[in-house]
Amino acid sequence: MTAPAPTSASAPDPALSSLLHRAEALVARLDALLPSPQQTVLAPDWSASVAFRYRKRSSAAWAAGWLEPVRHVAHIAYADLKEVDTQKERFARNLAQFVAGRTANNVLLSGARGTGKSSLVKAALHAHADAGLRLIEVDKADLIDLPDLIELVSARPERFIVFCDDLSFDEGEPGYKALKSILDGTVSASGENVLIVATSNRRHLLPEYHSDNKTYSRGADGELHPGEVVEEKISLSERFGLWISFYPFSQDEYLAIVAQWLRHFGVTDAAAIEAARPEALVWAIERGSRSGRVACQFARDHAGRADGVGRADGASTERA
Repeated sequence: MTAPAPTSASAPDPALSSLLHRAEALVARLDALLPSPQQTVLAPDWSASVAFRYRKRSSAAWAAGWLEPVRHVAHIAYADLKEVDTQKERFARNLAQFVAGRTANNVLLSGARGTGKSSLVKAALHAHADAGLRLIEVDKADLIDLPDLIELVSARPERFIVFCDDLSFDEGEPGYKALKSILDGTVSASGENVLIVATSNRRHLLPEYHSDNKTYSRGADGELHPGEVVEEKISLSERFGLWISFYPFSQDEYLAIVAQWLRHFGVTDAAAIEAARPEALVWAIERGSRSGRVACQFARDHAGRADGVGRADGASTERA
């Protein structure tokens, strides 16, 4: 009986080679996502901008993050913000203390939508950028990396606003506990050169349900005491040292903001601004809101339809 011919030991198995190639490619991709043991947040070129956005390659907790410079920073001055003088004064005073190296409080700007909360933060950066103020915008999904981010900037000479815009949490989100711990309550504190500023339409940052009222208890004297559920929902917002509330605008306040935006977009004639008032009110009724955002949107549309005005930079073409 003839024995079978021996198989060449040097002949590669095509299936095994393909598997090894795919495994090497997967490892290479994982290496790109994993941070180095010494650094979980990559430092940017700090001279590239006065504002940065925190970015990650993936939502995985171990993925590396970096600060992306904002190339075109919005230029808004305190004077551009109308009908929020009390809020502006309180925020500007606290921020001036922080920029000067004095004690200051973390800030929660809460209240009606479109009333200038985010614009106030942009105006603050514009006012103090030359004095070394910088802004880092962080999405709520990335707040779990806040300790690493604060560690990155702690040795920098600049002063940093860590800005969380339109912040609200659902039950069990990991960023909630991370922010709560940084604000107050752990060994890892926010550095002296870091101020946390958040805006939200919710005062307590968490959804509130009718069933939460069932946790209240009544004392012998008839006084109501909140239960654990309510206390937990209040505990995050109260860790912000400064609460500033924003309220819906009245009709006159809304029209004053419309006039401000019309002038910004090049409609400088007083008679033309006065004539636009009825249309601005109709626009607000159609949108169901008299917010500053709605006022800006109306002014942009109205100025764009007017002859000789409405350039994107706010300048009138008649001045050329």
